[in-house]
Formats: sequence, structure tokens, C-alpha cells
Amino acid sequence: MDAQCTVHLGPRKKRPRQTGALMASTPHDVRFQELVLYILEKKMGTSRRAFLMELARRKGFRVENELSDSVTHIVAENNSGSDVLQWLQVQNIKASSQLELLDISWLNDCLGAGKPVEMTGKHQLIVRRDFSTAASNPGLQKLPPPALQKISQYACQRRTTLNNCNCIFTEALETLAENCEFQENEGSCVAFMRAASVLKSLPFAIVSMKDTEGIPCLGDKVKCIIEEIIEDGESSEVKAVLNDERYQSFKLFTSVFGVGLKTSEKWFRMGFRTLSKIKSDKSLKFTRMQKAGFLYYEDLVSCVTRAEAEAVSVLVKEAVWACLPDAFITITGGFRRGKKIGHDVDFLITSPEVTEDEEQQILHKVTNFLENKGLLLYCDIIESTFEKFKLPSRKVDALDHFQKCFLILKLHHQRVDRGEYSQQEGKTWKAIRVDLVLCPYERRAFALLGWTGSRQFERDLRRYATHERKMMLDNHALYDKTKRIFLKAESEEEIFAHLGLDYIEPWERNA
Repeated sequence: MDAQCTVHLGPRKKRPRQTGALMASTPHDVRFQELVLYILEKKMGTSRRAFLMELARRKGFRVENELSDSVTHIVAENNSGSDVLQWLQVQNIKASSQLELLDISWLNDCLGAGKPVEMTGKHQLIVRRDFSTAASNPGLQKLPPPALQKISQYACQRRTTLNNCNCIFTEALETLAENCEFQENEGSCVAFMRAASVLKSLPFAIVSMKDTEGIPCLGDKVKCIIEEIIEDGESSEVKAVLNDERYQSFKLFTSVFGVGLKTSEKWFRMGFRTLSKIKSDKSLKFTRMQKAGFLYYEDLVSCVTRAEAEAVSVLVKEAVWACLPDAFITITGGFRRGKKIGHDVDFLITSPEVTEDEEQQILHKVTNFLENKGLLLYCDIIESTFEKFKLPSRKVDALDHFQKCFLILKLHHQRVDRGEYSQQEGKTWKAIRVDLVLCPYERRAFALLGWTGSRQFERDLRRYATHERKMMLDNHALYDKTKRIFLKAESEEEIFAHLGLDYIEPWERNA
């Protein structure tokens, strides 16, 4: 968390630990039958052990509540191999030579990989030479302190796939960030988002506060939230937010297409808490966008699948190529980053042949084509205000100036593969949100990079350009302030090269 956003907390009251039924595990499928784990409670504590057991079971590992002959691996924390063997002797249990005694770092690596990893010397526990049973466990070694690889504060220097090992923490932090956004507390919102972003990039699961050492963007408040989740399985602050009437109302209101924070604040202050009350109130005036948002609410609030996105892509390409045969059409946003579901489908359109005058008419022709086909349910075209030699914006969240249109299209069921589309009874189509962006051909690399996202990746990319390279970057251009020149780029790879960054593939930008 940035210094200005750090919240200094007083001593946190110790809460009663949750044990037994409160932390009971739900059944999970066992993927790795050959391994049977037992997590030692000694020096670990009941709540933390229960948390780790549940986490491992979610990943497909078989974890026993009690030690038995079937156990193949004992996992311990802050214990030596001698400590574990001594504990086994006290329990009157004889350790077999096949029993693996492992440090918690091995389980940590397994959880990060989502599967069992190879046991190396750094994972195996040491047994003193003079310990009476050492001869039966010759392979046990001392665990060296793990070297934490330096993690960048910038998402554009981290590779973040969709394989998030720390969902339990990132979902909590994103809830808090969303609540701060609803309260227009930008500083705290950004701080929570940065913390969630860096946790998403980790190739391992956080299982103790020791694991957070050396990780950037984790301020005092974030660490308190992580610690509470580790100890109790949930955050009291997140729980309070989820139960907060204002948060629930804003979450509901902003789910309507065309409704932002100002409108949500207005409706909340007027005493509205449900959409049905809002729609039935005759005194309220809605914009065209909001009317469409209410009319197609059930469809628009549901997720768009990849199959639906691909079906929409066919419709868009047909419409664009009918008006501009040599156009390049690229799906952007989350689907370009490899996501299987989204809330809308974004497309970038460009052509090497079109003139500036022709360019202004393209999206109008495309929407006319869609309307004539009976597929256009809503359309809002934003005309271009792009200026060729204008410096990139200093604001990291600035919108671009390209011509664009926000659409709602009618997608018929038969255009989607069977099995991947939940057909509503008696309805033959679904309303899908679609954004079309038209950019000049020489700006296509910058536009593609900007519209691919994620939001946090783009924020950090622009922040990195400004603070580390003395450059200015947005969806239109890259400007070198030292040399006072615009830097040309034909591809995303060239933009990364100008910034001195390793190229990050789209599927690694899920920050």
C-alpha cells in the first residue's frame, strides 16, 4: 500500500479461535490418491491447521484429520525432523522409513502449483545424528531459509495468469476496493487493488504471514486483513461491507447498464433499495442507456461465455467487412487475455486504406447494417476527438479519443454451440453488450495494448512509463519527455521494447 494510503491500526483484539464444526471441511474431490497428508498441529495452532487442511483439500489433496498407517507425508511448521519424530514417539507411533517428514514450504509449493511437486533437500526436515531413530530416516535434511525472489511493484513487470493461488485474499481485497470506489475514496481503492494485483501474480499460496515478507504493496491494513483470514478463515471488515446496506444498494444499482456512482448516490438518498421500486417510480427520468439497461437487465447482468463471444465476433466481422472489406478486427478485453466469461465483448477495428473522412462514417455504416439485420437493440456512437500530435494524457485512467460505439446486440441461440448456452424458456435470443472501437491504422498497437487490459495492468504500465522511463503512454501514443519525440510502434512488442520491459503476453496480463 502506498505510504499516503497506509492505515495505522491499533492493537487488534484477540478473537476466539474457531475450531471443530466452525471450520468443518466440505467434501472435495481427491485428485492425488497416491499421497495421504497429515498436517502437524504442534507449533502451528488449531485454526491455522484447519485453514491449511481446507486449502489443500480444495486443491485435490487427501488430508487426514488423524494420524494413521495410511499417511505418507507429515507436514510441519517450525519443527525439525527430530521434533516430529520425538512427537511420534510420545504418541506411541512408530515412523516407517517410507514416511516423508516435510516442511510447510513443500505444501506451500504444492498449493501454488496446484499439484504435488518434487521433494528436494530444502523441503525435507533435519534429524539430529544422535537421535535414536535417525538411522531409519537417512534422507531427512535441514531446511535452508527460502530465498524470496524480488517482486516488482509494477504489474507490467509481473506475469499474472488466470491461475490465482490466493483467491481467498484477492476476493476480499477487491470487495474492499469496490466499497472504497462506491465511497469515491480513490486512494484506498487503488491501494487495495494494487495489493490484490500483486497477490494474483504469486506462483504460490499465502499460508502464513511469513510468506508475505518482501512482497510489495502490502500495507499495514492489508496485512491485518490477510492475517485475520489466515487465522479465522474470513475478514470481519469484508463481512461488514458485504452486509452494509449502502454497499449492497450501490452494487445492485451499478449492475444496471448506464448507471454510475452519481445516479446510485441519488437513488440511495431517495430511499430506494430495489430495482423494482426504481422502475415503478413515475417521478424518475431515465437516460436512453438506462432504459435499455432495465429492459434487457436479466441478459446483461448474466455472464457472457467464450462461445457467445465467438458467435458475436462472427456477427461483428460480417457487419464490418460488409462496410470495410480490408479491416482488421481484433477481440480485446478479458477474452483476449484468455478469460472464459465476461460481461461484454470488445472489438478493435482498423484499416490501412481508409481515409480520415471515410473513417468517421464506418461505425455508422456498421450499426446500420446490424439494424437492417434486426440485430441492433441499442446503439450509442461517440464521435472521435483524436488529435494526431496531442501528448498522451497524464491521467492513468484517462479514456481515449477514438470513435467508438456502445451496443446491445441480439444473439440468437442457434449461433452458439449447444451445451455452452443456457437457453431461457420460451426465448430464442440473448442481449449481449458489445463495444466497437475504431482507431487510425498507425495507432493500432497503442489502442490494442490499452484495450486488452487488465485495468490494473494498464494503470501500472502508464505509471511505470512516467516514473521509471520519463515517458508518457496512453491508448494513442508513447512520448519520450527526455528526447521530446513520439516513439512509433507497429506492435505491442515494440512498445514494451521502447519502455525497456520484457514482453508480457496478453494471457499474462490478468492483474
